[in-house]
Amino acid sequence: MQLGRGRVHALKPPPGSPSSWQRALRVAEGQASSLLRPRLVPHALRGRPASGALAAWAVAWLPVAAAWLGGALTTGFSDAPAGSGVRATCPEIILRQEVLKDGFHRDLLIKVKFGESIEDLQTCRLLIKQSIPAGLFVDPYELASMQEKNITEAEMVSENFNIEAPSYLSTESEVLIYARQDAQCAACFHAFLPVHCRYHRPHSEGAETLVVLGNPDLLVFCDQEFQVLKCWAQAEAAAPCALKSQDICQWSSLKYRQIHKNVTLGVPVGLTVHTSLVCSVTLLVTILCSTLILVALFKYGNVSL
Repeated sequence: MQLGRGRVHALKPPPGSPSSWQRALRVAEGQASSLLRPRLVPHALRGRPASGALAAWAVAWLPVAAAWLGGALTTGFSDAPAGSGVRATCPEIILRQEVLKDGFHRDLLIKVKFGESIEDLQTCRLLIKQSIPAGLFVDPYELASMQEKNITEAEMVSENFNIEAPSYLSTESEVLIYARQDAQCAACFHAFLPVHCRYHRPHSEGAETLVVLGNPDLLVFCDQEFQVLKCWAQAEAAAPCALKSQDICQWSSLKYRQIHKNVTLGVPVGLTVHTSLVCSVTLLVTILCSTLILVALFKYGNVSL
């Protein structure tokens, strides 16, 4: 809009807090007042009073000020911390992986705690789907023995793998662990799994190699639906309803917070500089033991050539 020789432009809201654009607004009002006094009256339209020109200018300037004020308010609110007025309503699930013992034989302990004690969890079953890297293995015969003793409830998913093979000739495997509810905590579950380290290639430096145990998948199946379960669930996966069961259930995959992400295990390895020494000692021990066996056979076994 043009008044006399001056032109009113749309003002852009200054960045910063609301107090800064309020000060800028007062400065703009002062400038507008200075423009009104010397210019509006002399250049008023013929036959109209100066008050009409002032009213026309005010009406034209009002949308500009409103747009400026709205933009400043929007900027002020967008600068506020995200989630400052939003509270998460979904309880948190915490999963902790612990590796016990040292050497080649370890125990994996998994603990799960839901964000709040819920009585409905007593009707639910928790399943942990753990991936075993090539550098580790789980003995299926040991699992069968522990199941008979009611120590753990776990079964191998992968088949046709060699527990005696070294790590560089092995592949990943998968285990299903049915977690048990803690007797002292209504919202807590725990699972136990024995794992063993495979033999690795000898290294030229360092007497230890690292094996990374990834995060497991957490699944739940409840006899009845409740609201919190819908809050936790992300997707569905098919798995046996119980250990050694032929029935297949649709388990709900849960999102959780991992205390220790990607647990790392240190596995002892041999050194290449010791190859000659190890081979020599092994050969001498083999010859000595074979000789003793032959002597015992000829002496006590009535062996005749």
